[in-house]
Amino acid sequence: MDLNFNIKLAEDYKSKSQIVRVLSEDWVRRNSYCPSCGHLVFELKSFRNLPKSRIVDGAYDSMIGKILRYKNPNFFFLQYSSSLSVLNYFTVPKYFFTYNLIEKRKPLSKDARRANWIGCNILFGNLPQSGIIYLIKDSTIIQPKSVLYQWQRTSFLRNKKLESRGWLVELISIVEKMPSEIFTIQDVYKFEEFLRKKYPENKFIKAKIRQQLQVLRDKKIIKFLGNGRYQKGA
Repeated sequence: MDLNFNIKLAEDYKSKSQIVRVLSEDWVRRNSYCPSCGHLVFELKSFRNLPKSRIVDGAYDSMIGKILRYKNPNFFFLQYSSSLSVLNYFTVPKYFFTYNLIEKRKPLSKDARRANWIGCNILFGNLPQSGIIYLIKDSTIIQPKSVLYQWQRTSFLRNKKLESRGWLVELISIVEKMPSEIFTIQDVYKFEEFLRKKYPENKFIKAKIRQQLQVLRDKKIIKFLGNGRYQKGA
């Protein structure tokens, strides 16, 4: 896999954004592969400096509608260097996209060309690490079998309904934040109020936490050690 862009393709372009689009799309066509070994639809976003918390996307209503119909794309994100070579290249599977990952932006002003149009942000900083699957990290190419393993490890989420997926993604993120490999259910209960704000209609947060931990245990995301104790990465 060649990490360098083919800069000759940019000779006829003046706009920096057009240059990046042409070069990055060409690089992906020549070098990338489907991390799930299937025929999937992906959307590519390229950056010189990868945003830490938010990534600007398209229309809010369109994105939410796609998520509801499970028609939203899988994403590839590409970070390139000043010398126009690939630094980081990773994918986020579509099943990690839930309501809580999409932020509505303020409407454009009435004087704008698309007056009152409402866009959205992808809350990239809210993604669990399990949802960020690197093909290239810090200019190092990741072995395809490792990429495939990381993809398949969470692929069970694609068969879950939207609300269930949302809960599972939140619990995966909470587990990843635990400071040690072994944690207790009481450690997870500390996030009860955080989850209550995200799911205000649910009156049984602790019961829901226990239920979702059982799912993560069955899918070998965590291991149950007994007496309310769990271990990451079963």
